[in-house]
Amino acid sequence: MKDHITQLLLVIVATFLATLVVRPVLTPDQVRAESPEAYPFFVEPGYTTIRKPDGTAQVYGKIMIDMRTGDVWGFPTLVQSPYPVSANAGNTKPPKSEPIYLGQFVLAEAKRWHLGTSTV
Repeated sequence: MKDHITQLLLVIVATFLATLVVRPVLTPDQVRAESPEAYPFFVEPGYTTIRKPDGTAQVYGKIMIDMRTGDVWGFPTLVQSPYPVSANAGNTKPPKSEPIYLGQFVLAEAKRWHLGTSTV
């Protein structure tokens, strides 16, 4: 009787293992070369002075460019640092940096000139 139970359990384990091995072969997972969830931003190295387009503020911060649209964003850090720093020394919460829209590079109009001919 014990031998039959052991054999039954071995058959069940072997069946589950075979399922784990065969399933990826029969129905493989999708592979994506490009993920729509990714944020294709270029982050300017270091920090710089960010000036609001309306001239109401000038602060230190990071510049980021959305490579899909050419939109240029400034993220204030308030100090000469690559990350936001709280102006209130007693604050224990990490500060959040709200983006400032600075303008746009019209990437679609950028052309490459080679020997007098342009290509898009």
